[in-house]
Amino acid sequence: MRHLIALVVPALLAAAPALAHPKLLAATPAAEATVPATKVVQLGFSEPLVAAFSGITIEMTDMPGMKMKSPMRMPLQTSVAADGKTLVATLARPLPRGSYRLDWHVVSGDTHRVNGSYAFKVK
Repeated sequence: MRHLIALVVPALLAAAPALAHPKLLAATPAAEATVPATKVVQLGFSEPLVAAFSGITIEMTDMPGMKMKSPMRMPLQTSVAADGKTLVATLARPLPRGSYRLDWHVVSGDTHRVNGSYAFKVK
C-alpha cells in the first residue's frame, strides 16, 4: 500500500498544473494605461485557451466633448493567436479618443470560465 501511495501522489501533483485556471499575464493596452489610437488589443494568458468560449468586449465609457447616456460597445472580432495563449481583439477601426472598459472571459482545458475587466484611455 505504501508503494502505491508513493506512486499515486507524485502523479497527481504533476497533473495539477495542467488543470490550472488561466491567469492574465500581459495586456496591450495595459490596465489604466493611456495609449495612442489602436485597432488591436492583445491579452496574454498562462494556459492555452478554448477559442469558442473566450472573448473580449470593449465599451467606450467617456468621450471628450460628448455626453454619453450609456457606454457604447465597439465593434470587434475576437480570435486566439497561433500560440494558443493570446486572445486578440481586432477592431473595425482605431479607437477614438476617450475612456474605455475592456471585459474579457476565457476558458482553458480545465473548462472553468475565468473573467476580468480593466479600464484604459486613448489619447
